[in-house]
Amino acid sequence: MMKQPDIVIIGSGIGGATIASALAGSGADILILEAGGHIEDRPENRDQRAIFQRGHFRPKELWYETDGTGFNPGNYYNVGGNSKFFGAVLVRYRREDFEEMQHLEGVSPAWPFAYEELEPWYSRAEQLYQVRGTLGQDPTEPPHSQNYAFAPVPDEPPIASVREKLKRNGLHPYSLPLGVDIDKWLAKAKTPWDAHPNSFDGKMDAETAALTVALQHRNVRLQTGSRVTRLDTAPDGKRIDTVRYIRDGVEHAVSPKLVILSAGAVQSAALLLRSANAVHPKGLANSSDQVGRNFMNHNSSAVIAVSPFYRNDSIYQKTFGFNDYYLSDGEGGPPLGNVQLLGRISGPILKASMPSVPEWLLGQISAHAIDFYAMSEDIPHPESRIMVDGERIVLQWVRTNWPAHLVLVKKLKQALKAAGFPIVLSRPFDKRTPSHQCGTVRIGNDPASAPLDVYCRAFDHPNLFVVDASFLPTSAAVNPALTVAAQALRVADHIVSKDLAA
Repeated sequence: MMKQPDIVIIGSGIGGATIASALAGSGADILILEAGGHIEDRPENRDQRAIFQRGHFRPKELWYETDGTGFNPGNYYNVGGNSKFFGAVLVRYRREDFEEMQHLEGVSPAWPFAYEELEPWYSRAEQLYQVRGTLGQDPTEPPHSQNYAFAPVPDEPPIASVREKLKRNGLHPYSLPLGVDIDKWLAKAKTPWDAHPNSFDGKMDAETAALTVALQHRNVRLQTGSRVTRLDTAPDGKRIDTVRYIRDGVEHAVSPKLVILSAGAVQSAALLLRSANAVHPKGLANSSDQVGRNFMNHNSSAVIAVSPFYRNDSIYQKTFGFNDYYLSDGEGGPPLGNVQLLGRISGPILKASMPSVPEWLLGQISAHAIDFYAMSEDIPHPESRIMVDGERIVLQWVRTNWPAHLVLVKKLKQALKAAGFPIVLSRPFDKRTPSHQCGTVRIGNDPASAPLDVYCRAFDHPNLFVVDASFLPTSAAVNPALTVAAQALRVADHIVSKDLAA
């Protein structure tokens, strides 16, 4: 009989890869099951027409609205998960994000622990992901016990000029903390990294930064092409007894001591719901009836500022942001959100959303434009949820706090016009864009209202942990990857001291 692993990790995104890197030194036998494969080093990786116009990397799958309408989501199944395509902004939640926060449209609840509990793990995550940044520029920056190990990615000259104009007008632009070796990235091709897949080209994603560390240990195995279909419990419904998966069309089963579910906020919730049994008719880890609920997806918009007198010949662009409207609207009102640069938007990228406009004309507009990303918190709502209908994933997104986002976009437009851009256009992102999906299997202190405890252990199943963006009790208004990584390191430390030491 084949030896069973001690730990099975389902998924190799930020949560799964980070916790694997931290558990690797424990000596436990670890099997990572990944539904997809590796992103190969191919010309399409830097071909913007292939990526944005032809959807070369998008999975051929549909999710569904509650009325049965299908849509193709922008989620990816590959080693490293969605992080292979992310913008590599590795920023901490603000200290205030861990506290109850009153918004224009509702209350964002407090976390079950304070920022200070996660701070040391933030520092460790920044080291693991080789974050480039600098402290002291952003007034909302929470305390750091360690400085960044690397200097920030430099502004290109056209970007530096806009940063300086915003600063002169009273804003506080700061260097984004980025997981990018810019020299290595540009050596492959002169493109942005945002939304471009990474094949060990200099972006610090879940595979290149964390999984590579884990796989240096002989006790860690990665098995690709292995789609987990179900978790079975022991007869009493407590422990997870069996992980079932399909590989090459054949069903396999494995029975580890611990299961760490890291398939992403949508797929992790869907798997738990599909694993319903006689003891748990509503799905696993779901005695609270909260699995799948409180789905959050940042309210976000692209904002493009154009001036005939501005020439933008930058390549990557995405180096600064500002939080002047993060904790309030700047006039004593409620929080609005974060502003950061997008990766450089070219004519071929614009063509994907404006197919009737000639690409050469879009290229001319792009040459005189700078591109921003406005992001506001989506407040948890119990009816904003992931459901399953057999194999179908049904998404019912109840968007919250949208009025505040519209105010943020308005203030950003005013700031850009004051900086010399007479034309400022905006376009919201919809549910097809995975704008930091989170919250479907959240942590908490009370098993009646949360599926997981503060160490991401399921209250209902002592050997099940859920470690990906689904554990987040709030979305805040910044990129969540570093927070997921920090909590993964914290959970790994807990597992080593409590579970593996037992």
